[in-house]
Amino acid sequence: MKYKIEWNYQLKKNQNVWFTSDWLDSELALETGEEIEKSGKTLDLSYYDEKGVSWTTKELKQLLVEVEEEPHDITIYFDGGFNKDTLEAGLGVVIFYKQGKKKYRIRANQLIHEMDTNNEAEYAAFHFALNLLEELGVQHMSCEFKGDSQVVLKQLEGEWPCYEENLNRWLDRIEKKIKDLGIHPKFSPVPRQENKEADKLASQALEGKNVNSRMLII
Repeated sequence: MKYKIEWNYQLKKNQNVWFTSDWLDSELALETGEEIEKSGKTLDLSYYDEKGVSWTTKELKQLLVEVEEEPHDITIYFDGGFNKDTLEAGLGVVIFYKQGKKKYRIRANQLIHEMDTNNEAEYAAFHFALNLLEELGVQHMSCEFKGDSQVVLKQLEGEWPCYEENLNRWLDRIEKKIKDLGIHPKFSPVPRQENKEADKLASQALEGKNVNSRMLII
């Protein structure tokens, strides 16, 4: 989860200025807020999460203690590859997250059959990512999903319409899973070059190479 800090800085008597920070990771937001408060000239400092909920420094510190051992600061890369000759799809997913004071990376892929289009493969890859998050025990967390299919991400975000019946079925399944997990999704289109690890996993699935690994990032 990321946070913005808003605070009222006291310049002189009866002269105050409001400041707002950029979006910051939870630990950096708390560290920054505590430094600002040490100035002794700050009034009404609050942290706002991506859902618009307001937190005091004490409340945020307690929250971070509670979630420290749960997966958090989660970023997911996904990609779907499609073989039109065999109607098979290769699904590739990479998940970065923190747990405790450590950072981890999950790499996984899957081969599925009876696909119709590349867009359907992308939807299936997104749904596969949600299943991995469920296995990881992610609940009520902010998650950023990154992929190189702008069409799929914009449809998931609700900005672009989806007229294909089979894709709408995937949308319904995905929306239900997101609701069941209680996660707050952020959809971020990225260039194919930035998504190459998930793309490689999808290609490996089509080649019959199964990958499922979890690695501690040093």
